[in-house]
Amino acid sequence: MSMLQEFKEFAMKGNVVDLAVGVIIGGAFGKIVSSFVADVVMPLIGLLVGGVDFTKLGIVLKEAVDEKTPAVMLNYGSFIQTVFDFTIVAFAIFMAIKMMNKFKKAEPAAPPPAPTNEELLLTEIRDLLKSKN
Repeated sequence: MSMLQEFKEFAMKGNVVDLAVGVIIGGAFGKIVSSFVADVVMPLIGLLVGGVDFTKLGIVLKEAVDEKTPAVMLNYGSFIQTVFDFTIVAFAIFMAIKMMNKFKKAEPAAPPPAPTNEELLLTEIRDLLKSKN
């Protein structure tokens, strides 16, 4: 079997296609959450803590030398914003999985299998021995 044929079989398996769809939807969901955090949540939090713009928070590690060499910055405000992004995405995934588990129908327990002939015979022997004692 050629490598191209093997790859085609691999790529067309249901799991790979499902994974690709999940990655695409996850990327789009991540963009929505990033926009929500950057444009809605962080401005409100910044307003509550005194008008802070989190995107501009940072520590200058090295000043700019000239226009060609910008300053070296440690942008911890962007990191805080990314932590909020992650927290919201993780919580949304947690809630989605929790909801899916809730709606997943519990499979009814299968009835126990009928006793075998040996088990029936052993049960009769046990009962006979009990009745003699």
